[in-house]
Amino acid sequence: MSGFLAKRTALDLSPRAKILGYITLIAWSIVVLFPLYWLAITSFKTPAQVSQGPFYMPGVDFQPTLDNWHHVLVTLGNDTTRAYYNTVVVATISTILAMSIGAFAAYGLVRFRYRPRVGMIVLGIGVVIGAFIASRLGVPPILAVVSGLAVLVLLAPVVGRRSRRNLGNSDVAFWLISQRILAPVAIVIPIYVLFQNLRLLDTLPALIITYTAANLPIVIWLMRDYFLNIPPDLEEAASVDGASPYRIFRSVVIPVAKPGIVATGILVLVFAWNEYLIALFLTTANAQTMPVLVSAQNATRGPEWWYMSVLILIMIIPVIVLAVILERFISRGALTGAVKG
Repeated sequence: MSGFLAKRTALDLSPRAKILGYITLIAWSIVVLFPLYWLAITSFKTPAQVSQGPFYMPGVDFQPTLDNWHHVLVTLGNDTTRAYYNTVVVATISTILAMSIGAFAAYGLVRFRYRPRVGMIVLGIGVVIGAFIASRLGVPPILAVVSGLAVLVLLAPVVGRRSRRNLGNSDVAFWLISQRILAPVAIVIPIYVLFQNLRLLDTLPALIITYTAANLPIVIWLMRDYFLNIPPDLEEAASVDGASPYRIFRSVVIPVAKPGIVATGILVLVFAWNEYLIALFLTTANAQTMPVLVSAQNATRGPEWWYMSVLILIMIIPVIVLAVILERFISRGALTGAVKG
């Protein structure tokens, strides 16, 4: 009876089922990896070989060449180097900032209870809108802000007493993730106008600030799920030993949640690394990133796949290598948030 109820694993399959499973996995691996293989061999083809193909085997049905790599790394060397440097700096810094801020916010949503009053939220939104309208009507911006703060201070006690409906932590978390649902094309023009007035167009800080704000909701949402799986007993034991809340978060929570942090960090890094629309609007030359450079080459010279394949390979190889190195953390982190209890 116990043998009948025992769980079966992949090792318990019959030889025929194992062979069928291996064939299926190999076939699916070929389907997944073939585009990368095609991208790699295209980077070693001449324009004629790309147009007259398809050719699949380097050295067998076509003679590979390094002309495309020479063109991208030497002829376009300055543009490629600058775009690659910008991509690395913007993606890395924005990921670190989003993970640092988001981890603290997610932990706060898990371990502390928030009950913001709906009336106070509406009052705050109204004050911001009023200050904005006043500044547009000719009121000096500083005066508009000070007047708004004065109104907020005067009306807050009254609204706080009369407003009885409260929101909870789940409402705050849902509001945060709803900001990620909004399509970037809907907000890219206001962002452009904002940085234009701040004179930060075509600068790395503009991209870093925007990417951090854009990826912060997804960091909070995912890390909140990971922190929910950490037993509160671990933190209570550290608290009994005299550890401060910050020490508990740094020495207890972070080490336990490391797989989730790595998985979320890789996801956010990929989002920032591949982002195109915002970078297209906010940059021209100095802060141009790799996705914009690839698009610019395509728009200027047409779909020259032999050059574009080199640029794309240079762009994706670091992310692939990083994912392979951190694979064990990513797999554990991906499962942590999916298993409850």
